[in-house]
Amino acid sequence: MKKELHPGSYRFVIFKDMSNGVTFLSRSTAPSKETLKWEDGNEYPLIKLEISSTSHPFFTGQNVLVDTAGRIDKFKKRYEKKK
Repeated sequence: MKKELHPGSYRFVIFKDMSNGVTFLSRSTAPSKETLKWEDGNEYPLIKLEISSTSHPFFTGQNVLVDTAGRIDKFKKRYEKKK
């Protein structure tokens, strides 16, 4: 295995899913200026995520509603001009 391939500065970081508010503690090298107090009483850097496995439709099994009516109207407008 190659030496010095992976960064050596891993530290504990809190990840927060901003879409549902779920937080979890993991290790990362991602930089952060914000901190948050964790359940163990220690403060850790905070990384905000737009989506994670707790809110992604693939992992939750919930389907995302698609605006099919809007798509149909858009399709009709586009091909109406060619008639």
